Parts: sequence; C-alpha cells; structure tokens
Amino acid sequence: MLNGRLYRAALLPIPFALVIAALSPTSRPAPARSSLAPDAFLGARAFGEMNTLAREYPDRRPGSNGDQQLAAHVARDLEGLGGTAAGGFTVRAHRFSGQTIDGPRTLTTVIAQRPGATDSTPIAILAHRDAAGASARAELSGTAALLELARVFAARETKRTIVLVSTSGGSGGDAGAADFAAHARGTFDAAIVLGDLAAAHERQPVVVPYSDGLGTAPLALQRTVSDAVTHEAGSEPAAPSTLGQLAHLAFPFTVDEQGPLDRGGLPAVLIQASGERGPAPTEAVSEEHLEGLGRAALSAVDALDAAPDISQTRQTGLLVQHKTFPAWALRLLVAVLLLGPLIVAVDGLARVRRRGLHAGRWTLWTLACGLPFLACALFARLLGATGILGLAPPTPLPPSALKLDAAAVSAVTSVLLVFALGWLVWPTLVRRLRLSTRPDADATGVAALLVLLAVSLLVWAVNPVAALLLLPAAHVWLLVVSPELRPRPRAALALVAIGLLPLVLLIAFYAHELGLGPGQLSWSAVLLLAGGQVGIVGSIEWSIALGCAAGMAMLALRTPPLPGAPEPDEPVEVTIRGPITYAGPGSLGGTESALRR
Repeated sequence: MLNGRLYRAALLPIPFALVIAALSPTSRPAPARSSLAPDAFLGARAFGEMNTLAREYPDRRPGSNGDQQLAAHVARDLEGLGGTAAGGFTVRAHRFSGQTIDGPRTLTTVIAQRPGATDSTPIAILAHRDAAGASARAELSGTAALLELARVFAARETKRTIVLVSTSGGSGGDAGAADFAAHARGTFDAAIVLGDLAAAHERQPVVVPYSDGLGTAPLALQRTVSDAVTHEAGSEPAAPSTLGQLAHLAFPFTVDEQGPLDRGGLPAVLIQASGERGPAPTEAVSEEHLEGLGRAALSAVDALDAAPDISQTRQTGLLVQHKTFPAWALRLLVAVLLLGPLIVAVDGLARVRRRGLHAGRWTLWTLACGLPFLACALFARLLGATGILGLAPPTPLPPSALKLDAAAVSAVTSVLLVFALGWLVWPTLVRRLRLSTRPDADATGVAALLVLLAVSLLVWAVNPVAALLLLPAAHVWLLVVSPELRPRPRAALALVAIGLLPLVLLIAFYAHELGLGPGQLSWSAVLLLAGGQVGIVGSIEWSIALGCAAGMAMLALRTPPLPGAPEPDEPVEVTIRGPITYAGPGSLGGTESALRR
C-alpha cells in the first residue's frame, strides 16, 4: 500500500537540513553586570523580618483577613520610607477580583514606585505574600526581601524607575501577577520575581525563565540574573536542560508568577531557592540563602539599571552547549522531517482511490475516534465554567495547592466516567454514520495517517516544538499503516506505543519536575482543561491526534493476512475458466475455427 522507495527518496533533504541547522547556532548574549557592591542588602535584617511576619500573620490564604492585613503592613512600611521628594516611594493599593485556590476572592496588590534619574523604561520587582499553608516562612522570604530592597533603593539613586509590587494569589492561580501584567502602567524593561529565597535545601533551577505562553524570557535577562546569582550566592545556577526547554516550549506550563508576566509581554524571571515546584509549607529556611539570593536580586537590578533595554522578543530557540539554536532552524528541521511521511501518505491516498476504496469514509471514522477524548475535555471545561469545581484558576496550581480532597477525586472520577461512556456509545455513533466499527486493513491506516499529518502541520505552523511530539508517530506508524509491513498484533501495538512515547516523556518530565504523584497529576490535568489553560482549539487538536492513536491501535489488533492471501471479507477473484464462468459459445471449443482443425 505504501511506497518504500518514495519514503527513502523523501528522506534525502534531511542531511541538507541538518547541515543548515548545524551552522545556525549563535553565541549567547553576554550578561549585564554592575560595578556596585550589593552589600547594602542586609540578610540578617530580612531574615528577622521574615520570622516576624510569619509570627504576626500565620494564616495568609489569598484574600483572607491575614492576607489583607499583611498587605496593609507592607503598604505602611513602604510609605514610611518617605515620598518621592525625599527619595522614597509613591504607594498605592489596587483591589480586584481574581480566581484563587479558594475560588473567586477580592485581592489587593500594593504597588510602590520610585522615579529614576532618566526616562528609561522601568524595572519591576514582584513578590507574593499569600500562602496555602500556615506560617510558610519560606514563601514569606520574597516579601521580606522586597521590603529590604525597598530600604536600599530609598537611599540610592537609580537611572530607571523602580516599581515594587506585593501581590496575592501566588499560592495558586497567580491572579495578582496576571492582573499587574494586564494593567501595568507604561512599558517595563524587565521584571524580577522574588519567590522562595530562604529554603534550606536548594533545588535547581534557581533561575526560572519559563512562560505560560509560547517562548521563555529573553536570554539576556536570564544570563544577567544567573550571573548575579553565581557571584553573590556562591553557587552557579544550572542551565535549563535541553529536555526541560523542549518540554516548556512544546507545552507551556509553569506554576510560578513569572509565567503570566512573560505571557503578557513583560520579560520576567523568577529567583527561587526551591526550584520550579516551590517550597512546602513546612520548608526549613536558611539565613545564608536569603542573604545570598537577596544580594543577587539587588545586583541583577543594578546591572539592568545601567544596561541597555532588554529585548522584548521572547526566547523561542534552544540553548545547547553554550550556543543558541534559533527557532527558524528548528522549524525548518521539523518541516523536513515531516516531509517523508506526508509524501508517502499522499501517494498512499492515491493508491487507495485507484482501488475504489472510500478514503473519505475512513477519514470520518478516524475523526470519530477522537470524540471520546473531546467529550472529556468539554466536560471538564463545563465543570470549570459553571463553577461546579469551585477551583478553576486560569494558570496551573503548584503542588502545595493540589489537594486530593473528596471534590478533587469526584471531579477526576466523573471525567474518567465520561471518557468510558464515550467509548461505550462510540459503536452506536459510528453505525449511525453508516460506518463500520472494524477498521479496513488498507484504507483506515492511510486515512488516519493523513489526519495525523494534517494536525501536525497545523501545530507546526503555530509551534514547531509541539509538532515534535507527533513526529515519531508519523514515521513509526507507517509500519502499521502498510498491510505488507504490519507485524503481528502485539508488535503492532508496541509500534503504536512508541509513537506515543514523546507525550509520555512530557508528562513524566512535569510530574518529576513538580513532584506530582498520579493523583495530583490527574487532578492537575482536569484543572488545566477546566481553567482554560488548554483552549478549545488545543483540545480539538489533541483529541484528533489521540483519536488517530486509538484508530491505529484498533488497526494494529487486526491479524495481518498471509502474503498473497485475501482479506476475510474480500470477494475471491475467479481466475480459472470453467462452467461457472462460461462466457458463451466457443469458450470450451467446438467453434468453426476449431472444427477446421
């Protein structure tokens, strides 16, 4: 059914694309550095303030009385540094309604601004003050460092305007950061988010550049902050791994406040001692870590203050071996790798049509295989839209906020039941469409492969890294599509599973990086759909792709025919003439021409 020679010929452009890709990496931008010593940041004072705040405001659920009282405390401290005429800050409070780990709440953002000596674009420093658990001293270290930085900048002249922001909602949903990004006055050069700066057990990455949208923070900003951490904290932050970069570029997912800032167009990175997953409520704290990372934040701000503006362009390429692999080269390489299966599938479609098989009907059959997956996504979205869940924030939740209570278990179970019900009614639906429940050995595979490649091209047009998740399936499933090459069911199912391996690795990476167990992972997936982080278009695309996988699995379960043997439901072509196939006088002899002999 498929032309192997055509496939091999379509692979010829790959070496040329690899050569172009190998010549495309560029050098990393140099980090900006400051000549000012960050000794003005007093770690002991910040550590003492962190303990005092934790003792006075132990309960800081977002929007709670403790959270609001702490917001007033922060505002008073900032106002106490004097107004702009005395070198201090202009302080204002902004109240709004946002989705939190406790549902919709009225939150307060405290914003303090100190003008710079020039009209250069400002720098923002953010820290959230709320917490899911009681006390949670590590989460308060960012607020303590923010207040210490305010004392430093109140007594220091800067070229750029410095904006300090105390937000709420950082314990889950990042409502404060998202609201600030949406309503920020003027354009910001960059933002530094202060997360947990005091965790006793450091976990990489300390500098987190990932976004909730496509791309990451500009590499120049990442390098500037990482260089400051290296010189002031005494430990070099690990560079983002290639797997981590691919995962975050293919499926943007971050639980920290720099995510909505980057998505909103404000270049931001997070400094956090406990890595991407954040601290536990009972995390032990270290004064040494708070002092080192606090001074690193001050040094990074000083460096950005004296440097040219950071590029507003998001980083969409890969950082590999101290080189930047550009996004256009990655896009070209993925396109060339998709070319082989695409050409072979189109040729297979032509062969199917010449045989009189109905490829369009089997394309509809493949799309129908995605309906149970789409039903799950739409049901979860309905749970979030109607408020039944009560918890459907627009950004992913950190592990500390993913509690598997009775409501969470019920939501996950109901979504799984909808999935099971979808497959139970699937045969009836297919018959209503006048289609067979059994895949055709010749036409189904070609139709499913073409549908998968169409989805891959749509995904590639928006995000070529996400298309990498579908690339192995496009190649490996060629062996399942072709009846001549299809192995026995077990081996064919293994080939289908290999095609899904990139998606499994993506899920495993996030589960390991964020420390999620199976239950938390399932609950997080439901919230991603319910909160709208995975949109309707994305849900449709992935439902179709998973439907192709389901169709391939059903095709793999069909026992391949022996070489030269017809399919069981294929009519046997008669090739030997006899009484049954008598074609008229003379077919068995006795004609006038024969009698002459």
